[in-house]
Amino acid sequence: MNTIATFDRISTICSETVTGHYSTSFSWAIRLLHKDLRMHIHAIYGFVRLADEIVDTFHQFDKEALLDQLTQATREAVESRISLNPILHSFQITVNQFDIPLTLVEHFLRSMRMDLTKTEYTNHTELNAYIYGSAEVVGLMCLKVICEGNSTKYNQLAPAACKLGAAFQKINFLRDLEDDASQLKRQYFPGVSMQNLSDDKKRQLENDILADFKAAYTGIMQLPAKGRFGVYLAYQYYLALFNRIRKRSSAAMLEKRIRVHNIEKLAILLEAGIKHRFGFI
Repeated sequence: MNTIATFDRISTICSETVTGHYSTSFSWAIRLLHKDLRMHIHAIYGFVRLADEIVDTFHQFDKEALLDQLTQATREAVESRISLNPILHSFQITVNQFDIPLTLVEHFLRSMRMDLTKTEYTNHTELNAYIYGSAEVVGLMCLKVICEGNSTKYNQLAPAACKLGAAFQKINFLRDLEDDASQLKRQYFPGVSMQNLSDDKKRQLENDILADFKAAYTGIMQLPAKGRFGVYLAYQYYLALFNRIRKRSSAAMLEKRIRVHNIEKLAILLEAGIKHRFGFI
């Protein structure tokens, strides 16, 4: 006889499938988390991907209506503790189990809504608000899971989690500068476009990202053991991508999308595994 546990498990599998299909890097990193945490990080990623697909992919549909539906359905799922949408059902399990503040979810959805109409960020105050909602709060949701109810540890590490989320998002912006402008008609970095990106401007952006990375690393090393290895691996993946970006000239940045190939990801995984095995992580 089927029970609610059956639906819970199916919903978890759906979130895991979404993660695996859309991001091999995060899938590998999540596998290195403790088994108690994996399904919940998959749940967060699955929810985030739903919203991201609405604003970035579903061009032939009414995006605003779809985002309204998702916002309402998410609120109802968390309040009622069930959803017929498996992705939202697995997400509400995580939100309720780890007492993730709904304000974080609302900030995320607010930033996604900005992508529907806002095409340019003219100052860093606007950009920082967008990054907080689109990336930093996702890091905070994951941190709530990793800290497993330890509020003191969560509050201690929250600033570093935000810096890691910001670094990841800024790298995405820099890597996808051409795609964002030509396909989505968006310009995230104030005063920086495909037409005026210079080596000097690129270096300034990289220095800002590097500062975020350094602040994030300190926090990663203080994470609870269950979550440290997986987060460290995600950090290393993005650091490898960042280093590839730094080696490219501003002109070359626009010629071909930069990515970290699977063989390099495997090397990063093996190196991280050795460090973890001997207690360096």
